[in-house]
Amino acid sequence: MRIAVCDDDRHDREQVLQVLRDVEPEAATEEFEDGASLLEAARRTPPFDIIFLDIYMPGENGIKTAEAILSQAPRTGLVFITTSRDFAVDAFSLRALHYIIKPVTAKSVTEAFWRLREIRPGSAASINVGRERIYLDKICTLTSANHAVEILLSDGQQIKVWSSLTELEQKLGRRFLKINRGVIVNMDCIEEMRPDRCVLRNGQELFLAVRERGTITAAYQDHLLDRVTRSKKEAGL
Repeated sequence: MRIAVCDDDRHDREQVLQVLRDVEPEAATEEFEDGASLLEAARRTPPFDIIFLDIYMPGENGIKTAEAILSQAPRTGLVFITTSRDFAVDAFSLRALHYIIKPVTAKSVTEAFWRLREIRPGSAASINVGRERIYLDKICTLTSANHAVEILLSDGQQIKVWSSLTELEQKLGRRFLKINRGVIVNMDCIEEMRPDRCVLRNGQELFLAVRERGTITAAYQDHLLDRVTRSKKEAGL
């Protein structure tokens, strides 16, 4: 995967690069301090898979740079990073994957890769946990367990990592839902959502936090609606 980061502020650029190293450690990442040098690099092949682009830069702003890039590489995923929401409408008119307000976090970057994966199935997002590289779409649940986290994969495999659930939560995408204090679930693994619990495809039943049941159920309904909408778009309906 070829990734570009373009930001005239060196500190902000380094911060994005560090997050990317955590989220996609094996990706080839290139950095640029202005739109002109990014455009020159974008003319080379293969095209960038995804570009993290600051909007406020000297000369042409990020929106103009993005328009030029899409004219020659329309399948490149765009993620705008900025300090303001002023250009959000312009950004999404270019079908941007994400519009991130600084500071950039692992969670927001992971979300961008989730969205890239939806339009380009070969770009699966993953996380590095210790020596383990885990693809997010293979994860069913993450459960706190004695200062560690037990990760259950869709094939039944269990991985125990010495980390906090809160730390890992920041690296997950929007398909992951915290259903109680110690459990996060991949909503694609849910077979049925009941008023007080969710039932996974493997038959496991997990209880919902009492005070958060309404919020959790609403988040799951939004996820189902979003999934239906994406399926219709893919089918051309």
